[in-house]
This record gives sequence, C-alpha cells and structure tokens, in this order.
Amino acid sequence: MSEEKKGFFSRLKAGLTKTRNNIVHGIDSVFSGFSNIDDDFYEELEEILIMGDIGVSATEEILDKLREQVKENHIKEPAACKEFLIQNIKEQMQVGETAYDFEHEQSVVLVIGVNGVGKTTTVGKLAAKLKGQGRKVLIAAADTFRAAAGEQLGEWANRAGVDMISGAEGSDPASVIFDAVHAAKARNADVLLCDTAGRLHNKKNLMEELKKINRIIEKEFPGVHRENLVVLDGTTGQNALQQAKEFGEVAELTGIILTKMDGTAKGGIAVAIQSELQIPVKYIGVGESIEDLQKFDAEQFVDALFDVKEERDGDHYGEE
Repeated sequence: MSEEKKGFFSRLKAGLTKTRNNIVHGIDSVFSGFSNIDDDFYEELEEILIMGDIGVSATEEILDKLREQVKENHIKEPAACKEFLIQNIKEQMQVGETAYDFEHEQSVVLVIGVNGVGKTTTVGKLAAKLKGQGRKVLIAAADTFRAAAGEQLGEWANRAGVDMISGAEGSDPASVIFDAVHAAKARNADVLLCDTAGRLHNKKNLMEELKKINRIIEKEFPGVHRENLVVLDGTTGQNALQQAKEFGEVAELTGIILTKMDGTAKGGIAVAIQSELQIPVKYIGVGESIEDLQKFDAEQFVDALFDVKEERDGDHYGEE
C-alpha cells in the first residue's frame, strides 16, 4: 500500500471519528446489550442507523438483508451477526465496474453543485489528479457569476499545470463551454473539466443554462463520453441528499463527489445518497491538499468507519 493511500486512509479514519462515535458506538452497545436477536434488537439498530444519517431506505435494505442472513445461518447471538451488518453496508455502496471509464476515454465532465461546497477546489484537484495519470486536461471556467470563481480556478489550473478557458465575469456560461469544446478538440485534450455555476434557488434558470450547455456539447462534440458529477458537502448530512435530488431534476447525474468528510458527524450520508438516488459516490475529499481527494472505495470507507484494522485494506484507495 503506497504512502499516499496509507496517508489518505488514516486521514479518512480520523475524519470519520465523529461519525464513528455517532453510529458505531451505538451499534456496539446494541450488539453487547442484547442477548437475543428479536424485534427490539432490530428496532434499536434501525434507530441508530437512521439517526446516523444512513437514511431510511438504505437502513431498511441493510436490515432486511440482515434478517434473512440471521435466519439462513441460524444465528442466535447478536454479536455473531455484526460482520454481516458491516458487509451489508459495504454492498450498499459498491461503485460498479464502469464508474471511472471517463478517465480513459475522451470525455467532457460537468461539475455542478451549490456555492460553498468546495466545487471550484474540487475541479482543480480533479484536474491535477487526471494530469498525474498522464491525461491531457483542459478546464472550462463556466461559473461566470461568482466574481472570485475564475480567479480561484485559475490558481488551481496553474498549480495543476493545465490550461484554462474562461470568459468575462457575467458572460454567458454556454459561450465559455462553446469556446472550451473547440479548444479541447483543437488541442486534442483527453478530458474537458467544466466548472459550472451553482444556483439552486433559481432552478428554472439553472435548468435552462444546463440544457443550453448540453445542447452545445452534443452539437459540437458528438459521441464524446459525458459525465455529470455533483459536489456535495458531507457535513450537511440530509441537506446534501436533498441538494443531490434537486440537481438530479435539472441534470442527469452520473456520480457524486463528497467533500469535507473530515470532522463531520454525518459521514453516514455517503451510504444514504448512494442508496436513495442509485448514483455512485465516485470521489471523496477529506482535506485541503490535492492528495485529499481520492476515488471512493466502499471497502475502505466502511473499514475506516468501523475502525477495522488496516491489515485488511488491500490496495484500494487511489487505485488506477
């Protein structure tokens, strides 16, 4: 396991401490406090999982499966089914084989999300990550409404050593995308990363803007691999889930990037979002530096959450 992956795992583990105190200690007390597996046992578990932001539908699926496993395996002791519970949570979060196809194909990636969730920073980190994998990356600064967005993104582009296409403040975002698509084709870029404006309070405008952007990409860059990633702030818990639902109404989301997972008590939201929306969490962020954004790995996330020892890690995080 490389130093970077090890470092990320330990930061993730540290970052999930509050969530662990919130969920895992409660779960442990249920497993040690009950001598029988009965309705009360399941009810207590259900309450802890829902209170831990894992969400109602994910909790129901996890516990329905646990009930089946307890029956099938004739388990009598509560402690004997803890491993099953952990495994069921992991299964809820599997990303799927094709999640990162865009990294290896010529692709246009729209990054959306409300202001303040770390969207612009995430675009910069993603650019650096892809460049580090040997991809030729171009950034489009299509968030033309927030004065500092272009400047901030420019700094990240410099740091990552990638080119950026931008427009004047207040200019039409679709025209920036138009220019960026033509630049990406002319320069034979592998990935065009587009930072878009994050205004959910005016959904109608946002919807029109994204439709216009989509039309331009379809017309000017037919057949290119498309990816729409929504950036959500992990510290906002159920609020993040609501935002994802609303963005899902205006764009066809293909993945989620969860930021600020360090120091939140609401880390369970990673499970809820995936289960409720059937959209995979693809990246997870636990801090400020470029290394602090990594591909999401269900095994390691749940191991970090339940404080499972590192020997079982395998070599997942940041795997190419």
